This record gives sequence, structure tokens and C-alpha cells, in this order.
Amino acid sequence: MTSKKAPKRHIKLTSHPGSHGPPPLPIRWGAPSAAERGPIIGSLTDPERRNVIGTHSGSYAVYRAVAVASGALDPDHRPDLTDTSPTDIIGPYPAWYDAERIVSIDPFGAVVHEAFADLYRDGYDIRPTIAITKAHIHMPEIAAAVAAGRLVPDGKILRDRSDCVVTKAAIEPVWYLPGVATRFGCSESDLRRILFEQTGGMFPELVTRGDLEVFLPPIGGKTVYIFGELDHVSDSSVPLAVRVHDECNGSDVFGSDICTCRPYLAHGIEECIRTAQQGGAGVIVYFRKEGRALGEVTKFLVYNARKRQEGGDRAEQYFARTECVAGVQDVRFQELMPDVLHWLGITKIDRLVSMSNVKHTAIVNSGIEVVERVRIPDELVPPDAQVEIDAKVASGYYTDGTVPEPGELAVAKGREYDI
Repeated sequence: MTSKKAPKRHIKLTSHPGSHGPPPLPIRWGAPSAAERGPIIGSLTDPERRNVIGTHSGSYAVYRAVAVASGALDPDHRPDLTDTSPTDIIGPYPAWYDAERIVSIDPFGAVVHEAFADLYRDGYDIRPTIAITKAHIHMPEIAAAVAAGRLVPDGKILRDRSDCVVTKAAIEPVWYLPGVATRFGCSESDLRRILFEQTGGMFPELVTRGDLEVFLPPIGGKTVYIFGELDHVSDSSVPLAVRVHDECNGSDVFGSDICTCRPYLAHGIEECIRTAQQGGAGVIVYFRKEGRALGEVTKFLVYNARKRQEGGDRAEQYFARTECVAGVQDVRFQELMPDVLHWLGITKIDRLVSMSNVKHTAIVNSGIEVVERVRIPDELVPPDAQVEIDAKVASGYYTDGTVPEPGELAVAKGREYDI
């Protein structure tokens, strides 16, 4: 454990221009090169040079603060990034230099020390917001697909032990506030004010530092899993399968059967492997948006309300019960979601493994062609999740089957709930 340092007695407020030293390095979002765009400096070891609102690591920044307060971490520690460079190089692609295509991540986030080498040598604490590595993943559902003959190991993409070889990237959110405001159809001033108010005044710079246009929000990021050759992802002449998946810890990790999240994720991975084996590529993007971005507490409250309501859990009340608890059906708002696809250089998706019209519309409206949509096969829907599927299809989600009439909507039966 690092020895505890005496706390600094002087608190330097940074909520007004000029209160923290010389003007920060400018960020020109969408500039034609990384050098002209400028670095993202959000490190707390370099307070007089910071040129963004917020700090690195999203919600994990709070844990860092506790580590410093407890003496476990030196507040002036700078990471030794020797040998941490990406295992694979992604881009650059034209969208990286387009201030409208990418507004929620730093496209240069994985290569900051190459892109801003001179500044790094001059002592600027510029940290990556993207990390890229290689990995093997193993899921029982993939082994089952091999056993059933739907997938055949090839020794390269899918190995004999049914594990997959992937390239994966972890991405922190980096918001260019003018672009984010445009995506949501509001003014930048309204976005800044409401972000300030709805976070309990956590970031006063949002309303006092109009000169700072980039915000590192305290939210979860996303992880990209790439199957097949990396160059094939951006090659529109070869097939590409994509699933954009929003976090569902209960199903994805623990196999809860009240929803289709893990089965759909596993089906998406199977489609990605198959497409990569056919000479194309597959991409899974996993967003941290638990409980439709309403959080897990709200999610579990809704589960209780659905099961306890008069008549039991039923499709026609599926969305209404969420709105009764949260005041809104869904706050995942997919307007920012396509940014990561543009970062990967994607211009065409041959098989979009999703039934969500909201995701499909966001992708298509961002300029990416979608050739085919793939729904979850009926045999992969857990019995207790039929309520969810029927509710979504009836509300307009994509299906290649029959849309149920109101009187035909599912009701969860034959299950006792100890709640």
C-alpha cells in the first residue's frame, strides 16, 4: 500500500475561466488530424493543463478518489504505459475527422501517445480512453452450437475447445457537448444546465466554463468484440454481422430467464462466428446500460410490480409497469450508439442481430446501410421471457413472424415467485 500523504490544505476552484492558470490547450473536434484536434487531458495529476470537464474512468473515478482518501493510491501517480499499446491498430477512418459522425468517444483514444508524442514528452499527462487487446472467450452456448452442428471449429476463429479468438476494445465515454446536444435536438446551453442540475451540481464547469466543450461523464463505457480479420470490419465488400447489446447483468452473467438478453447475446455471437468463418467479420458492442439505463434497483422494482399486478405478468402491461416506476419506459436513447460503429469504419451491416427499431433507426440515420435484420429464434426464448417478446413485437419491434393481437399477448403462467 502506498504511504498516506498529508492532505492538501488549499482547495483551488476551477469553475471559472482563468481561475486555474493559463488557458488550456484547445480541442478542435473534427479537425483533419489528431495534432490539429488536440489531446484530451482529464488527468487530475495535471490540474492546470486539464482541458475537459470531469475526469477519466467514468463511474470508477469515485473508487479512485476513495483509494486516494484511504492512502492506498498516491494522488500524483502517473501510469507507466510501457507495453500497453494496442495489439491491433484500428483506423483512422474518415468518420474520425467528422464532428457530426462521432461525438461521444475520442477516436484517437487508443493511440494518444503516438498522436501526441511531443506533448507527452513535454510532461503532459495524456491518458488513453480506449484500450485494445486480444482474448479468448468461451460460452456454453457456443459449445452447444458446435455439438448441434450449427458451428464447426476451424482452428482459427473457433478453436476445437469451442473458444473464440477475438480482438476486443474497452472504450470510455468522451462527449463533445455541442455534438451531443445536436444529436438530442436541444441547445448546448440547455444540455449543460440540465446535466449540472440532474447530477446535483457535481460539475459546475458545465455552466461556468463555456470554453470547455468536452465532458468525461461519470457513466459506464462499452466493450467491442471483433470476430475475424480486423480489416474485414470496414470492408463493405465482405459480409458483416453486428449485435449492439445493452447490459443485463442478471441474464448475461447469471442466466435469469425473465428476459431474452443472454440468449440473444449468445445468438449474436454465433452469427458473428459464422459470418467470420464465411470470410467476413462479426462485431459485438456491449454497452453498460443496465436496466434500460434506469439502473438495477429500478429494474428489480419493475420486476416485482410486473409479477404482483392484478392478472400477473402480461405483455400488454410490460412497458407500462416500467413507466409507472421510473416515469419513462427507456432512457438508453440510442442516438449516441452508432459512434462506435463509425469508429470501426463500418459503412454497411449485412446482418443486424436485433429486433429493436430504435437501434436500427439510429444506425441507418447515421449513414450506415443495414441489409438484413435478424430476430432471436423462437426456440431460444425462455418461457418466462415470452411476455417480453410479445410486448416488444406488439409495440413495433421487428419480426419476420406474426404480430400478436392484444387478446393473444402472453401471460406468464406456471411459475411461483417467492417475493
